Amino acid sequence: MVLSDFLAVPYLLRAEAIESEPGRWLIRVAYPELPGCTVESAVVEDALMELERRRIEIIVGLVEQDKQPPVPRPPLAVSDPLWAAHDLGLSERVAQLLSPPPKQ
Repeated sequence: MVLSDFLAVPYLLRAEAIESEPGRWLIRVAYPELPGCTVESAVVEDALMELERRRIEIIVGLVEQDKQPPVPRPPLAVSDPLWAAHDLGLSERVAQLLSPPPKQ
């Protein structure tokens, strides 16, 4: 598998509302199958975007360390990880890793 395959793996999403202090609620979202991939926010949309950003960063980091990310199910056939990386404002390094190598 290559990086784009790992980024196309669908992970289970867990979402819950948590009371951080009396009367103050946050949304906690996580990909429990991907260790360390949990985010809390007061705004659902912000939490989901940050979770996707974290998912990509964790997977890229593991691949860069020559470690295989968890693959609980096959990659989606129709997925565009490069679009997601650009849409989330991730570093150019991530986009370069996803781009195919130049033909020689």
